[in-house]
Amino acid sequence: MEDRPVFRTVARPGKSRRIALSAAISLAVGCGMLASPASSQSFTDRFKNLFGGKSEEAPPPAPGAPPAAADEAPSGLYCPPVSIRAGASTYQIAAPGKQPVGNDLRFQVTITRTARECSYNAGEITARIGIQGRVIAGPAGAPATVDIPMRVAVVQSGVQEKTIATRAYRTSVTMSEDGSVPFTLIAEDMVYPAPSGAIGDSYIFYIGFDPQALKPEPRSRRR
Repeated sequence: MEDRPVFRTVARPGKSRRIALSAAISLAVGCGMLASPASSQSFTDRFKNLFGGKSEEAPPPAPGAPPAAADEAPSGLYCPPVSIRAGASTYQIAAPGKQPVGNDLRFQVTITRTARECSYNAGEITARIGIQGRVIAGPAGAPATVDIPMRVAVVQSGVQEKTIATRAYRTSVTMSEDGSVPFTLIAEDMVYPAPSGAIGDSYIFYIGFDPQALKPEPRSRRR
């Protein structure tokens, strides 16, 4: 079994201390194929790079200020790997009444890179999942604006998978004349209870395209 380092507490004055991990990036291998999941990471360091971003540096403590109490995370807690859900690695739209193949394809969206960050606070893990990809126009011609529906889920893998948390996200891009546009989506608010013991080793972040995310939310939920 891989010898993975455990995390340490990182102080942030005036607030509960948070435990964060270093960035993880996995490469997708193209249309219709799945990206290899990134291996689980420890919470050792603050997250330093999510698609080029830099982590915020904690300011020095004020003179005479008492140290903040540490919110100690359980030993052996890791940030789950990211994997693209089978069957949800591409998003294709066809001309009305047609199938998304050949000359009837309007556009296709694929995932090219993923990254994640996890932080621990008061028994919960908050994850930021970064997704990058590309929209390519098809022979039938893409619309001026393309809406991209995504779903992110925390799943406990096993003989019978158990969904711990799931959320739908949407982003949109404006197509260019050359018919190939990149997109980036960062899911900021994936929160789930911190697993106990070795259970966390079976957790995984699943991502993929979900056309259901484009449907309007029920009116009661919007209120």
